[in-house]
Amino acid sequence: MTVLYEDNHIIIVNKAPGEIVQGDKTGDKPLSDIVKSYLKEKYHKPGNVFCGVTHRLDRPTSGVVVFAKTSKSLTRLNDMFRNGEVVKTYWAIVKRRPPAEEGTLTHFLIKNEKTNKSAAYDTEKPHTKKAILHYRLIGASQNYFLLEIDLETGRHHQIRCQLAKIGCPIKGDLKYGAERSNPGGSISLHARTISFIHPVSKENVAVTAPLPEETLWNCFASLK
Repeated sequence: MTVLYEDNHIIIVNKAPGEIVQGDKTGDKPLSDIVKSYLKEKYHKPGNVFCGVTHRLDRPTSGVVVFAKTSKSLTRLNDMFRNGEVVKTYWAIVKRRPPAEEGTLTHFLIKNEKTNKSAAYDTEKPHTKKAILHYRLIGASQNYFLLEIDLETGRHHQIRCQLAKIGCPIKGDLKYGAERSNPGGSISLHARTISFIHPVSKENVAVTAPLPEETLWNCFASLK
């Protein structure tokens, strides 16, 4: 775990692929507990340490995650995420060049609870939720393409599902049609930046998460 930003109210860390943000049925130690241990040790705190989960990233995804250090900031951050006041930008490596250099994808997604997978439709169906993202092509290697993605909505597996729908599954994402897995079961999706107005100080907070230490990501590391 790498700390990217910290003050009295929030802590922002760079999640590694494979880590879970919040405890689940696997019983693996979640990132929230790792942050608690870090805070307890750093500040020599006796007893329980507060660490509130404000949003989540899929387990095989890497990048920036915000935790609240106080209940006051947790309540406000939860509202900000819900109201779309937090701006997140993702980078994704795909095998196939998208149909246009940049564009907006609008689909209707439905989650299958049994398979923990979403399906995308071009038109609205019963129980679907509208999903909108904006992408642009910002880099290319010999065999892969790098997309920068801004989410307008926050649906289950939205980026993974929508890119697969246009024939551009994310590298390593077997669940959504990639040909081969990545080492360690990661997928090449990285929460690159996050920005918002601080819930307490009202100052602007903007954080960029370093890319995973992996050969293909290193090819794109110099872009920005």
